[in-house]
Amino acid sequence: MKLLVVCQYFYPEQFKVNDICFELVKLGYDVTVFTGLPNYPSGVIPKDYRWFKRRHEDINGVRVIRSSLVARGQGKLRLALNYLSFAICASVKALFLEKDFALILVYQLSPVTMALPALLLKKLTGKPLLLYCQDLWPESIAAAGLKTEGLIYTTLLRLSRYIYKRADKLAISSKLFQKYFEEVIGIDSDIQYLPVYAESLFEDIQSECHESGIINLVFAGNIGEMQSVETIIKAANELKDFDKINWHIVGDGSDRINCEELAIEFGLSNVIFYGQRPIEDMPDFYSMADAFLVTLKANKEISYTLPNKVQSYMAAGKPIIGAIDGETRLVIEEAGCGLCCEAEDYIALVELVRDFAFNTEKHNVMGENARKYYQEHFDKKIFMRSLIEFLTVENSG
Repeated sequence: MKLLVVCQYFYPEQFKVNDICFELVKLGYDVTVFTGLPNYPSGVIPKDYRWFKRRHEDINGVRVIRSSLVARGQGKLRLALNYLSFAICASVKALFLEKDFALILVYQLSPVTMALPALLLKKLTGKPLLLYCQDLWPESIAAAGLKTEGLIYTTLLRLSRYIYKRADKLAISSKLFQKYFEEVIGIDSDIQYLPVYAESLFEDIQSECHESGIINLVFAGNIGEMQSVETIIKAANELKDFDKINWHIVGDGSDRINCEELAIEFGLSNVIFYGQRPIEDMPDFYSMADAFLVTLKANKEISYTLPNKVQSYMAAGKPIIGAIDGETRLVIEEAGCGLCCEAEDYIALVELVRDFAFNTEKHNVMGENARKYYQEHFDKKIFMRSLIEFLTVENSG
């Protein structure tokens, strides 16, 4: 089957869509990805992609077609221009694409407007469109501070409804997304639950031998407002005199500088920022971890999200400590693989970390529970089998 995947982000940017497309090629699919110029999370387009260079590539058997866009840069205005520019430029370029594909798959992260070129292609070709939702819109941007009673939010809500309702079928990465689509978007038709998997390199993580009594806590992933990494920094500040706990922050994002400045303001020597690292380096950090950290803002709709890092954490077979509500908390508690408190409650997070540090006999059990739950619910084979069935249904319709 010839499949067109539309996503604003693709390799060398590090998103799950990369591996999914590479796997589909291995399974015999003819995959073309229609994407933008790489600039996430740095906000800068690499020199190799400027001045109309590398607009067409072949990456691991995937044909990649890139549209122009304005780089994310710094600040909310540049981010808005980044979102808008891809939607406009890619829609124009879509008019000139070869249209011999059988199905359009939108891998929808933020923003939802990345689906607009796909909707145009659906209208031009009559081909079915499947939308795989990873981020709820407009709630993702509301969590970053956009007022829900304002004109911008109202406009984005109407646009999101327009896009979601015009997909032939929806897939969701979190069970609680279903509730949002029913109550807010107004879609009560069948929606398939399709949780993502972790890269195989996380399944063979070995624990490092640490200095006696030292507890290493690792957060890995995007550092944006929605991720509430500030909660981790505040908890670390409360425990800065307890020299047996180290906090490791691996990743980059719009809120990284704020978090680093907060750590400096607190005078923290127990918090280490590593910046963005290639995925090949991540097993070293995962091996280091005695437990992983996951946080999100205290927001009802955002709590419906199951961050992809959770699957990677569980695949590694390590405990998870979360200041988080909703779907992620339900998964951690159901799996029995960690400790959770309410989102943004850094005082409660401090108590969880203390409990974890003084009850080391529970660590191995939590880790084993994490890996077992991952294998039963999030394994890559389970995902690919469900995705292929989903694509086959759409193609036969």
